Amino acid sequence: MDFKSILSVSLILFSVIDIIGSLPVIIDLKDKGNRIESGKASLVSLLLMVVFLYVGDQVLKLFGVDVQSFAVAGSIILFIISFEMILGITLFKEEKKVKKATIVPVAFPLVAGAGTMTTIISLKAKFINLEILTGIVINIILVYLVLRSSDYLKTKLSPSFINVLRKMFGIILLAIAVKLFRDNFHLYTSTGQPSVH
Repeated sequence: MDFKSILSVSLILFSVIDIIGSLPVIIDLKDKGNRIESGKASLVSLLLMVVFLYVGDQVLKLFGVDVQSFAVAGSIILFIISFEMILGITLFKEEKKVKKATIVPVAFPLVAGAGTMTTIISLKAKFINLEILTGIVINIILVYLVLRSSDYLKTKLSPSFINVLRKMFGIILLAIAVKLFRDNFHLYTSTGQPSVH
């Protein structure tokens, strides 16, 4: 297990989960009277991500898809997510009108959503499970702290600061998406998947 790899995984997941950028949504849910249990939301998110880490590739095999091919698809999703963050637009629309907010939409899909799950599988093409697991745990701790402190952060962080932070991580995520695509595309085309020659 390599510290640099753990740091890379942690930063990638932090960018994708974007818990700081999700603060306005969390605050809005609370303002509308929704109760969010920080511990429960964090544990459910952790469980979803760990399960997907260890059985996600088995699910892919059922459909005849290898990790490298999924990583290429994942890099495209990350590319789109990064554009959302940088440009402040919404391409993936999710229903947010709910009565109970702890599990839906906070744990899923806000924290452990499609982008996060895709990223976890994509990371398996480059990192070992233990490094990814460590990165997941680090991010869940950060998610818990942000959820627990959301009322306090509401008074300290301006919307403009959150917006700048979101754009900054969007740029980082865009670079990660390009690298992930570059590292796995040639592997994808050599695994027997359809490609033009």
